[in-house]
Amino acid sequence: MQDEMMEPEARGEPTGVAAPTTPFIEVRNLHKRYGGVHALRGISFSIERGQTYHLLGENGCGKSTLIKILSGAQPASEGDLVVDGAVRNDLNPIRALQAGIETVYQDLSLLPNVSVEENIGLTRQLVEGDGRLFRVIDGRGLRQTARDALAKVGLPTDSAFLGRRIEELPIATRQLVAIARAIAGEAGLVIMDEPTTSLTRREVENLISVVRKLHADGVSVLFVTHKLDECKAIGGRAIVMRDGEMVRECDIGSATKRELGQWMTGRELEEGRYRENPRLGPVLLDVKDLNREGRFQGVTFAVAEGEIFGVTGLLDSGRNELALALAGVAPPDGGEISLGGTALSLPDPASANAAGIGYVPEDRLTEGLFLEKPIEDNVVTAIMHRLRSRFGLIDPAKSASLTTRLMNELKVVAPNIKAPVDSLSGGNQQRVLIGRWLAIEPRLLILHGPTVGVDVGSKDTIFRIIQGLAANGMAVILISDDLPELLQNCDRIAVMQKGRIVACEPAGSLSENDLYAMMGAAIPDGEAAEDRA
Repeated sequence: MQDEMMEPEARGEPTGVAAPTTPFIEVRNLHKRYGGVHALRGISFSIERGQTYHLLGENGCGKSTLIKILSGAQPASEGDLVVDGAVRNDLNPIRALQAGIETVYQDLSLLPNVSVEENIGLTRQLVEGDGRLFRVIDGRGLRQTARDALAKVGLPTDSAFLGRRIEELPIATRQLVAIARAIAGEAGLVIMDEPTTSLTRREVENLISVVRKLHADGVSVLFVTHKLDECKAIGGRAIVMRDGEMVRECDIGSATKRELGQWMTGRELEEGRYRENPRLGPVLLDVKDLNREGRFQGVTFAVAEGEIFGVTGLLDSGRNELALALAGVAPPDGGEISLGGTALSLPDPASANAAGIGYVPEDRLTEGLFLEKPIEDNVVTAIMHRLRSRFGLIDPAKSASLTTRLMNELKVVAPNIKAPVDSLSGGNQQRVLIGRWLAIEPRLLILHGPTVGVDVGSKDTIFRIIQGLAANGMAVILISDDLPELLQNCDRIAVMQKGRIVACEPAGSLSENDLYAMMGAAIPDGEAAEDRA
C-alpha cells in the first residue's frame, strides 16, 4: 500500500535548503524481533534534509521500537540504517548523537536536580568526549550553548533562568528545555516523541515556529504524535504504521483525518458529533458561587443526569483548579455544591467518592495509576472495603469478577487482569483508570483530559464509553483543552477566563473558532474549524 517515494521538489514541498541527492537517513527493510514477537516488519523509507515527517499509528504499532533503533537505543534484527550515505548498524546512543540524530523522548530524560544550562550543555560535551565528560567543564561554552538553544525555542536566556533546576520548572517549560537540548548540537534529524502533550496552544504554536526554523537550517524533524490537527498545521510527509508494518507514506496535506485514522486503525472512525438525541434527567449537580482564593471565583453552573458538560479555557483560566475542587482534592473556600439535592462538603477525595463523585485525573502516570501493580489492584483500590469478607480479607473471587466485567465493558486489551499496568498501551491504561472510578458506581464522573497521549483508535473507544455512561443516566463533566473532543462529545460547553465562567453554550451550535474567541485566544492562521478536512 506504500506510496511511491518521491523527491521533495517533485512533491511540490518547500525544502528550506537545496537538498542533496543523498537522503540524510535511509531505512531499508528494517525488522525487529523480541523472542516470538515480530515488532517491525520490513520498514523502508527515506528522510530528506530540511523536511518534516509525521510518524503516525496506534499505540503498539511499532513507532517506539522504530524510534529506539533510529536513536541507537536498540539494534535492528535485520535490515540497514543508512546515515549520510553510510551504513550505520553500529549505532548506540552516543554514536547516534555524533551522527546528528537527536531524540526528545516522552519522559524528557532531563536531570531534575541539575540546572537548565547543565542539562542542555553537558549533552554536547558528552558527545564531544565520546560519552565521557571533560575533566574540566567548559562553563562559558556550556552557558553559550544553552543560551543559543533556548533562544531558538523562545525560552529566557538570562542567568537566573539558566541556573534554575529542572525540578523547579512547570512541565510545559521542561518540555521546551528538552527540545532546546536536542537542537543545541549539529543535528541533522530531531525526533520529537509526543512533544506537545504538556503544551498549551500558544506553546504549540511556538513549537511549530521552531520546527520551521529547523527547516530553514536544513534540519529534518520526525514528529511522533496522535494530534492530527497539529500534523496538518505543520505540514510535511506522513508515515503511517499499523501492526509493525508501514502501510502508507503521503503528503500530510493531501490526506483527510478520516483517511489517516482509517490507515492507522484499519477501520472507519467517527468524525462528527458522537452525541445524538440525549435524554437528560433532572439537575444532579448544582454549583453556586464557588470560590477558591487566587484560582476561581463566582463559578455557577448545573449539570443534569445523563448530560455531558464540557469545561475549557487557557491554562491559567481556573479550569484545572475547578476540577480539583469538585473532586475534593483542593477544596473551595466558599460557595455551594449539591448533588441530587443534598448539600456537600468536600474536604478530601474520600468525601467526594462517598458522595458518588468519581475523578479521572489529567496525568494518569503520576496522579492516577500504580504502574507496576496488576490491572486488578488498580481497579479495586477505591472499593476494597466493599470486597472484604467478615474476616477482613479481600474476597479474591469478587475482586476478579468485578475487574473482569469492567475490563470487558471498557474493551481493555491485556493478557489477563494480573498483567501490570505499565505493560499496557496508553489507551488501555486510561481505560483501566476509568474502570477504577466506575467501580464506585458514581452518579457524577469528572474526566480531566481523558484522551491525553492516547491514539486515535483508543480515543474513539473512550468517546463511545463516555456516551454510553451518559446514555445510562450518569452525569459527566469533561474538562479539556482538546476542542474537537469537547465539540464531538458534549451537550454544553462552559468557557473559563481568569477564574470565571464567561460563556456557556450548546456544543452543537459552536465551532472551534467560537471557542478560541471565548477563551481569549488567538485563532491559529488557516485553522478555521469548519474548513478542516
